[in-house]
Amino acid sequence: MTIDQSSRPATAGHPPDAAAVATETVRSQAERSRRRLPRWLVKTFSPIALVALWQAAGSTGVLPEETLAAPATIAATAGGLIETGELPEAILVSLQRVLAGLGIGVLTAVVLATVSGLFRWGEDIIDAPVQMLRTVPTIGLIPLLIIWLGIGEEPKIALIALTVTFPLYMNIYGGIRNVDSALIEAGRTLGLGWPGTIVHIVLPGAMPSALVGLRYAFGSAWLALVFGETINADSGIGYLMNNAREFFQTDVIVVCLALYALLGLFADLTVRFLERVLLAWRPAFSGT
Repeated sequence: MTIDQSSRPATAGHPPDAAAVATETVRSQAERSRRRLPRWLVKTFSPIALVALWQAAGSTGVLPEETLAAPATIAATAGGLIETGELPEAILVSLQRVLAGLGIGVLTAVVLATVSGLFRWGEDIIDAPVQMLRTVPTIGLIPLLIIWLGIGEEPKIALIALTVTFPLYMNIYGGIRNVDSALIEAGRTLGLGWPGTIVHIVLPGAMPSALVGLRYAFGSAWLALVFGETINADSGIGYLMNNAREFFQTDVIVVCLALYALLGLFADLTVRFLERVLLAWRPAFSGT
C-alpha cells in the first residue's frame, strides 16, 4: 500500500513534507490576496460584467433594439429625459406618493402592532382582523379603492399604505412577543415600572424585527407604486412607463425600471444605516 507523503501529519520523528509546506504556503498567499480585494469591488464585478455582456449583445445585433435597447441607448434616453425635465418631475411625484403612503402605513402598523403586542386585549381585538386582511391581495383592492376614493391621488396613496402596513405589523408584533420573558421579570424585580420596561427592554428587543419589517415595507411600497400609478396617472414614473409601452419604447421602459430599482436600493441602504446606528449595541454574525 502506498502512503501519500503530502497528507501525512508531521510528528517528532517525521518532519512535514516539503511539497505539503509549499502547497500550504501557496494557499495562504491566495487567501491573503483574496482578502485584500475590497468587498465593494467584488460586489460590483458581476453587475458590470452583465451590463457589458448586454451592451455587446445589443451592439452586435444579437439583441434587437425592438426587444431590448442597449445600455448606451438607455443612458442617452435618460440624459434626454433629464434635459427636458420629464424625469426629475416624475421622480419627485413618485417620491411624494411613496412617502405619503409610507407615513400612513408605518404609523398604522406601529400603533396596531404595539397595542396588539403589549396587551392581550389588544391582541384579541386587533390581531385576528389584521391576519384576515393581510391575506387579501392588495392589488385586488384597486377597483374598490377607485370606487371609494375616486381616481385622484388618494387610491394610489391608500394602496401603498395598505401594502406597507401588514408586513411591518407582522414584524413589530413578532418582535414584541419574542422578547425574553425572563428579561421582563428581571426588570420588574429591579423595580422597573411598565413604561421603563417598554422603553428599556421591549423596544430594544423588538427593534431588530421592526427594522427587518421596515426594509420589507420599503420594497413593498415601490412595488405598490408600480400598480398605483396605473390608476389614471398623468405624472410619475409609472406614467412615463405606460406611455412608453404604448409606443414600444423599450429604452424609456428600462429607464423607468432602473429608477424603481435605484430608489428601492437607496431606501434599503437607508434602513441598513438605521440598523447600524440603532443596533450598535447588539453583537451579530456578519458572515465569514
